[in-house]
Amino acid sequence: MTSDDDARPRRGRDGRRHGRGPGPRAAGSPGAPASARAVALDALDRIDPGGAYANLVLPELLARSGLEARDRHFATELVYGTTRMRRACDHLVDRFLTRDVEPRVRNALRLGAYQLHHLGLPPHAAVGETVAVAPRAARGLVNAVLRRVATTPVTWPDDATRLSYPDWVVERLTTDLGADAALAALEIMNTPPTVTERPDGYVQDLASQWVAEAVEAAPGERVADLCAAPGGKATLLAATGAQVHASDQRLSRARLVVANARAEHPIAVLVADATRPPYRDGTFDRVLVDAPCSGLGTLRRRPDARWRIQPDALDRLADLQRAIVDAAVALLRPGGTLVYAVCTLTDAETIAIDEHLAGTHPDLDPLPPLDTPWTPHGRGARLLPQAAGTDGMFVLRLRRRPGGGAGPRDRGAAAGPPR
Repeated sequence: MTSDDDARPRRGRDGRRHGRGPGPRAAGSPGAPASARAVALDALDRIDPGGAYANLVLPELLARSGLEARDRHFATELVYGTTRMRRACDHLVDRFLTRDVEPRVRNALRLGAYQLHHLGLPPHAAVGETVAVAPRAARGLVNAVLRRVATTPVTWPDDATRLSYPDWVVERLTTDLGADAALAALEIMNTPPTVTERPDGYVQDLASQWVAEAVEAAPGERVADLCAAPGGKATLLAATGAQVHASDQRLSRARLVVANARAEHPIAVLVADATRPPYRDGTFDRVLVDAPCSGLGTLRRRPDARWRIQPDALDRLADLQRAIVDAAVALLRPGGTLVYAVCTLTDAETIAIDEHLAGTHPDLDPLPPLDTPWTPHGRGARLLPQAAGTDGMFVLRLRRRPGGGAGPRDRGAAAGPPR
């Protein structure tokens, strides 16, 4: 599912510490002055091995850190960058380790390696300041390893290690995009994302805005957004004057849509399973399916996502996507439009869903695919991250033929307003 707003990393500054007080301590310790690196190390411990999400745990730690704005930005860069480049950082330090180390020591080593190799900070700052926040018993080891990282040239065994992705991600995208396009996509998804703010102040990637525009909602039309959270696209649809019915499966996520809605453009929000939407068949002019997906087009903004998604999830996600689009088709009135969108680049979640719809719903005719910077992909269009510096995305637009055959859910169903 495309994500509209996440915490965004910003480029770090020099390596000097600006924390107040005698020295860096763990963030959140009673009475302890924080430093950017101390906050970052605590966040890394929560993310790996703790399993927390970077964009959720970091704001919490920053809020109680007392850091000035520039140090908050630096801590964000350290957390997002070190998490993103975890595999590369491990390779940099593992050359000089002869034994396993505990997770917090591992994260301190990653943190230092990221500063040295990827930020290019001077060793006296990157090494000295990182050693100061490392566990006391391991400071000698951290100092010795990072000083060798700083002075020893690196040879990368493969692109997956250099670019810090799981092997399967590199292999899958190479197969589906071709080697050159995949490499370019992986490279740009290792750079900080552009922050795009809409006129109404909502922060949303341009690709997500283009998806909402592709729905072509008009005033007075009934529009369903079946996987709506956090609500960025639903709010854009509502701003057209359309009657937007937004739903999401979890209450917490549906509340995000409510929170993001504007009073002047109301949205009807429901908690509902998108495979069984609680609306009458044949009553919507347009249906947007911004489907749950692997998110492999959003790795620029989601530093930990590459380590969370597993290859066996793609088949499960594709099954879910097929179930959702089948349910969505039944909601369309004759002449209504279905828009299927995913923020991923795999064939299994894009062109394979298109093929499913072509075989299962022959009464759906394709609309012209989006043009540059999008490129045709099946009957839809794909946007590579390198094409416009946005998330990677796929959009398919289909129109139900007037008087066309019934979908699998709507044979004999009575028409009427959404329930």
